[in-house]
Amino acid sequence: MTLLPSVLLSVHLPLSAHFTTRHGGISYTPYDALNLAFHVGDNPQDVLKNHSILAHTLGYDSQKLIHMRQIHSDIVMVVTANMSFDTPPQCDALITNRIDIPLMVMSADCTPILLYDPINQAIGAVHAGRAGALNGILPKTLKAMQKNYGTSLSDIQIVLGPAIQGCCYEINENIAREVKEKGFQKALIRTEKKVSLDVNTILQIQLEALGIVSEQIETINQCTSCNCHDYFSYRANRQHTGRIAGVILLRPLPS
Repeated sequence: MTLLPSVLLSVHLPLSAHFTTRHGGISYTPYDALNLAFHVGDNPQDVLKNHSILAHTLGYDSQKLIHMRQIHSDIVMVVTANMSFDTPPQCDALITNRIDIPLMVMSADCTPILLYDPINQAIGAVHAGRAGALNGILPKTLKAMQKNYGTSLSDIQIVLGPAIQGCCYEINENIAREVKEKGFQKALIRTEKKVSLDVNTILQIQLEALGIVSEQIETINQCTSCNCHDYFSYRANRQHTGRIAGVILLRPLPS
């Protein structure tokens, strides 16, 4: 199995933070091999096995994992006791300060984001596609962490995982106009033949506006479309594909 650990977060002993690739599971084409999503048409038993393989590799209980029914919204939810692996909440961001409760965000071009507050021991997982980014899903998640855990923006650490980049994310003029009207013109890339969007640039602009500095941010610069042999890409794989994931977990502090 090929995993991408967060360099920024790897120094924190009570924490586990990784992104998956498409390698290391048992699913068949076009979901080969480590597809983690149940809603894409893959064999559910294969998806369950993939979750078990990942949980064993990272050392957590797969039945304690909380993932999401992602809907490209700006909805942030605090993990509660009635959430479970089998009953994922409908939202695009999760936060918690509970020990041994892994949070998962899935993606296949959208930006998976992992958050960590090392002072208050709180974590978050965020799904930021174009719609979510434009509607402020990341700033709203940070605000929720401030409200629920006392998180300071000067302490938060943020990892932007593998996602489609401006080189491959072509958009139409209506979307480009919306991006410009919302103040994110720097995220547009124009050539003579097309206009493209870099969602991570939107996220960076939002973080800068909050006073979050570059030392607090890690970006894994892997375009999922360019590298669709290593990642699932909704665009490159013509919509019929699996999902990679970002997984973050608070472990007990050493005694």
